[in-house]
Amino acid sequence: MSVEQPDGKSDDFDPFKASQEADWDNFRDHLTTTDKRGRRQWIYAKEPHGKWTQRRTWVSWLLIGIMFAGPFIKINGNPLLMMNIVERRFSILGQLFWPQDMIIFAVAMLIFITGIIVFTTAFGRLWCGWTCPQTVMMEMVFRKLEYLIEGDSLAQRKLAAAPWTAGKFAKKSFKLGVFFVLSFIIGNTLLAYIIGIDALIPIITDDPRNHVSGLTFMILFTLLFFAIFARFREQACTFICPYGRFQSTMLDENTMVVAYDKKRGEKRGKLQRDEPLVKRIAKGNGDCIDCHQCVTVCPTGIDIRDGVQMECVHCTACIDACDTVMDKVGSPRGLIRYASLNSIEKGEPFKITPRMKLYAVVLTGLITLFLTLVFTRSAVEAMFLRAPGSLFMQTADGKIENIYTLKLVNKTMRDLPVELRLEDVAGQLEVMGEKSLVVPAGKLKETSVLIKLDPATLTDATTKLKVGVYANGKRMQTVKTVFVGPRK
Repeated sequence: MSVEQPDGKSDDFDPFKASQEADWDNFRDHLTTTDKRGRRQWIYAKEPHGKWTQRRTWVSWLLIGIMFAGPFIKINGNPLLMMNIVERRFSILGQLFWPQDMIIFAVAMLIFITGIIVFTTAFGRLWCGWTCPQTVMMEMVFRKLEYLIEGDSLAQRKLAAAPWTAGKFAKKSFKLGVFFVLSFIIGNTLLAYIIGIDALIPIITDDPRNHVSGLTFMILFTLLFFAIFARFREQACTFICPYGRFQSTMLDENTMVVAYDKKRGEKRGKLQRDEPLVKRIAKGNGDCIDCHQCVTVCPTGIDIRDGVQMECVHCTACIDACDTVMDKVGSPRGLIRYASLNSIEKGEPFKITPRMKLYAVVLTGLITLFLTLVFTRSAVEAMFLRAPGSLFMQTADGKIENIYTLKLVNKTMRDLPVELRLEDVAGQLEVMGEKSLVVPAGKLKETSVLIKLDPATLTDATTKLKVGVYANGKRMQTVKTVFVGPRK
């Protein structure tokens, strides 16, 4: 019989389905980590166990090892990775990059961002849960130490609710002390990636008064990481990091995400002791027994059964928790699994969509451009400018001379002898104060250059010149400048 509903709908009204749909809609109206008054609710995530957690642990320890070893690894004498913003000197995979190479650095950043976009389009927010430094350190280092010091989630809740005693104060103080020491180590590691390990060691070992700026940055980085891991935690992912905000523009029905199989799991029903599976099916219950284990292990405090959410970082803790429960109740694994919406709703296998192909083409193009720029860049970068405020002078033999400022950047790790030659006009070129021009490895050299020309070679008050920059007999670059002389 058709029943008219208060909202005007009719035909086969299912009150359970309606309430469930209402719940799936309402969860987006509030944050799971705040109460009705907007106060933060602290998350006490239960420690997960299972094959996905084990796999993520292996990946995390590998990344942590690379992170801490990175500043000590050098290729051709250059750091593996260094972003020295102060000296405007960058090293990526042992290759030195200077401000003149900013186009290369910009393309590298575009490759990184586009790579994340391509990966997100295909596999969702897997970057956040498996490789993001904040998540890796939080879940695999700081939270594990918290489990070791304060116990699992239940013990942590009891400790937080207990009155302040000497034992509670000791535990909390010890935990925060360990967190601060680790934050100090991480802060120093980050500083090593900025200024280089060779510059960091004197800051650590020398008198702090000789390195006030370095010590200041060291303290600021330490306090920043301590605040993130001791206080902000999941808020760094949900409030601060912009990635979760714009990931929705990259996901579609074919994106592989950590998903709850609603068709198989609903309707939910508590498992009765010794209840046979046939009886559960007869009652219309699905495989989900509403045990909330997927919620208790979630580090961001969400219920994955509500659907794809911004707070989900694809850490797979809920998959392991649900699989453990499914094993105990005799149901197949995979109620929560890596799957696309089309895979759950229509049973379609994973497929590469036109959008993924477009992003992949863009990524391939950027990689090609990056490799072209890297392998075709000159080993020496020259800036050849007229000395500010200088005028032309006439010598006793009647020749006209101009003075120039020359800046040379050696992008290699060996000293380079450099020679300058006038390319398109006869004249004299002299490097002032130096018999031979040698640019030290990985350094910037600045000097002055004097050019003398016969007045007969001048075309007007300004004459365009080309100066060739040679290293080891090979022309590395041709710079253009202007020679000023008397009007004709």
